[in-house]
Amino acid sequence: MRPGEIVVTTAQVRALIDEQFPEWSDLPIVPQPLNGTDNALFRLGDSLTARLPRAQWAVDQVSTDATWLPRLAPHLPVPVPVPITVGQPGGDYPWPWTVVPWLDGSNPEEGQDLVDLAVDLAGFVRAMIAIDPMDGPVKQGIERGVPLAQRDELIRRSIAALGERIDGRAVTAAWDEAMEADAWSGPPVWLHGDLMEGNLLVERGRLTAVIDFGGLGRGDPAVEAWPGWSLFDARARAAYREALGFDEATWIRGWAWPMSASLYWLADLWDSIDEEDREDTIRYIDYIVGHRHD
Repeated sequence: MRPGEIVVTTAQVRALIDEQFPEWSDLPIVPQPLNGTDNALFRLGDSLTARLPRAQWAVDQVSTDATWLPRLAPHLPVPVPVPITVGQPGGDYPWPWTVVPWLDGSNPEEGQDLVDLAVDLAGFVRAMIAIDPMDGPVKQGIERGVPLAQRDELIRRSIAALGERIDGRAVTAAWDEAMEADAWSGPPVWLHGDLMEGNLLVERGRLTAVIDFGGLGRGDPAVEAWPGWSLFDARARAAYREALGFDEATWIRGWAWPMSASLYWLADLWDSIDEEDREDTIRYIDYIVGHRHD
């Protein structure tokens, strides 16, 4: 566990349900694999999921989901986990939590043909971008979706800190290219902000749901190109790019996002991660740099 995280038990969830939602007291509770999530998930009967933050940094998503997902969901092409109700702290569990629908599907896996998924996911992104802003929260600081230039100092500092551990010349040239690309000139648009494979559900190769809106907000849509480099192979990435319809500058900023996140993560955690994680991350950075013009 990371510092600040807690373990949430089935017994805690049972006590919260019995106290706050007795109409569900007879439903079985089955813990779900964590898969790196900031929330503990428990299947509640056949059609519900209890979703409980595991750390203080994940608590704000409870109110964000409850406020915005009911307003966004009608405009989206696949289901999203709109909260059915919000639970309150109770017993020895310290934070608010939600009950959401159980959404069927499984995460996409490496080696599958993901071209259809790429097209479906692009349709989801385009639908998000098209939703009325509704005065939704705008990304700030160095969050995913801010103007990429706001991360410039941070990333150059990360490159310098990594020194000869990476191909600094090639990485710097790629980052310079991203900094020279035109910035997003439109208003901030709705973003999921974390379209990783663990947040996508598929059946028979098609997108069936998008979950975990912890990165929700409004900003530069370039960050939604991220799956092109974290999930898709070259063929699916090409389909994703075409279906998104992003212009060249937005696509450039798009590949710069996963590159920058990896550089920052690697520089910040070099001494606390194992050699395999270091090597995997360096290979990933090299892949983006080497294939960014594909």
